Amino acid sequence: MAIQRMDNVGIVVEDMDAAVAFFEELGMELEGRTEVKGPVADQCTGLDGVHCDIAMLRTPDGHSRLELSSYRTPKATVDTPRNRPHNILGTHRVMFAVTDLEDTVARLRPHGAEPLGRIARYEDSYLLCYVRGPEGIIVGLAEQLH
Repeated sequence: MAIQRMDNVGIVVEDMDAAVAFFEELGMELEGRTEVKGPVADQCTGLDGVHCDIAMLRTPDGHSRLELSSYRTPKATVDTPRNRPHNILGTHRVMFAVTDLEDTVARLRPHGAEPLGRIARYEDSYLLCYVRGPEGIIVGLAEQLH
């Protein structure tokens, strides 16, 4: 067997508290926070002198997790603009199923979320919207229509 499951998606952030608050408002549950440093962290990241704060959040169904990391050392770097367009190569969004898309967008706005476009309807199946969250992360939201 190659894999058992996808364990988590990791995202590096600068403002850990703001990022945690954003994803908690979305409905994720904080599993815990810790510090990571030392030889094992250096070895698996390929960086020297790693010291970072980690927050692990999970979806309400318990099947998906998001790991937020904030580097104390070495300092996180930015090699592209934070507000990249959606069509940049590489990871471009994290998608969540929600029960009420309009309410979710309204609740996330005070946490800095701004829609990239408008709420779109895909046939009679879904309402979809992409918002830019903390650190420029694009968060997809999908409400299944019944």
